[in-house]
Amino acid sequence: MNHVMLDLETMGQGSNAAIVAIGAVFFEPTTGSIGASFYQKVDLESAAKFGNIDPSTIIWWLKQSDAARAEITSNDTLDLPYALSEFSEWIAQIEKTNNRIVWGNGASFDNVILSNAYAATSLAKPWAYWNDRDVRTVVELGKTLKGFDPKKHMPFLGTTHNALDDAIHQAKYVSAIYQQLAK
Repeated sequence: MNHVMLDLETMGQGSNAAIVAIGAVFFEPTTGSIGASFYQKVDLESAAKFGNIDPSTIIWWLKQSDAARAEITSNDTLDLPYALSEFSEWIAQIEKTNNRIVWGNGASFDNVILSNAYAATSLAKPWAYWNDRDVRTVVELGKTLKGFDPKKHMPFLGTTHNALDDAIHQAKYVSAIYQQLAK
């Protein structure tokens, strides 16, 4: 598998948002297979050193479920540079950088924020820019061309706004749409 579904939980909305959790999963969109997963919470103080915090996002987090909020306030966190290094080691299971296809939910969100975090910490981004993929574009194609809306047709399993649960869900519905489009 060389497709990676990425999901971030952040404390901001811009391209330099402070990252508080990284979730990712290997997947194969042509079959729907889900592979190895990655999940790491990031220390908020460390995240704030390298990214921006937005008051409206904090207010939004305060309105989320207890389970979602617990994920970003727990003690089992790493400083951002260490979390990024761990992610780089995990994604290296796909040996060739040029073969790593990284999906994010929004052309200007997950992939861009993670790329900027790598730059802010002076670490090398572990995928090539031409392999960025956008979930929302595929969702729109599924709705428009096949009448398939994952928000209506696929139940969410897990905790919403848990980066890993969100990444798995996104991988499942991108795969479902991918397979519909291939018919």
